Amino acid sequence: MREVFHQSLEDIQSRLVEITDLVTVAIDKATRAFAKSDVAMAEEVIADDARIDELTVSLDELAIEVLARQQPVARDLRIVVFALRVSASLERMGDMAEHIAQLARLRFPERAIPKGLKGTFKKMGERDVEISRTLSELLRTQDLRLADEIRNADDDVDELHARVFEKVLSDNWKGEPTATVDATLASRYHERFADHAVAVAKKVVYLATGDWAVAEEDIAIAAEAHEAAARRAGLV
Repeated sequence: MREVFHQSLEDIQSRLVEITDLVTVAIDKATRAFAKSDVAMAEEVIADDARIDELTVSLDELAIEVLARQQPVARDLRIVVFALRVSASLERMGDMAEHIAQLARLRFPERAIPKGLKGTFKKMGERDVEISRTLSELLRTQDLRLADEIRNADDDVDELHARVFEKVLSDNWKGEPTATVDATLASRYHERFADHAVAVAKKVVYLATGDWAVAEEDIAIAAEAHEAAARRAGLV
């Protein structure tokens, strides 16, 4: 029975990685579709979001079943609670990618990115893809240094997000109302995508340390403390 239980815990963790990998594909395709007005790629992202939703529901059902049947405690309980909370963030990240793709489809055959913001959105998309890839690796390895990398990358996305608003609110902005709406929405979706990744990273810190209250700016400290403890225990 215990062997089946631990196999279920491993299955839960591997499913989280699988979902994150799909989210990474989604945000990569969505940003490229948005930049190039590639409606076919945008349609792929929109259609594939159903798979992310399906997997998150399946994961939640498995986690609830483990809670009901096995009544886990200590770290095992943390894994199950962690999975339930992380799956919601991953599902929302998939939604953000889908929303970006929907903007690309809506404006086709025109480009959704307004003039003067192409470079900013290119950087923002690249950072979100990088964040998602790092998140996959974090969930695979639980290396808390990666959690700090995600937090730092989120700061970059926040700065780019602020630049978009400064641009569209400036006196020099000549964009049409639709361009203004597209720019603000797309920027917000990118910013929220990164925010959800940070939320997941903080939950990985919880899984490793048992502390829900680690602030974003303290993730690096938590990573160092966790690594030092692992060295003392002879785990690294």
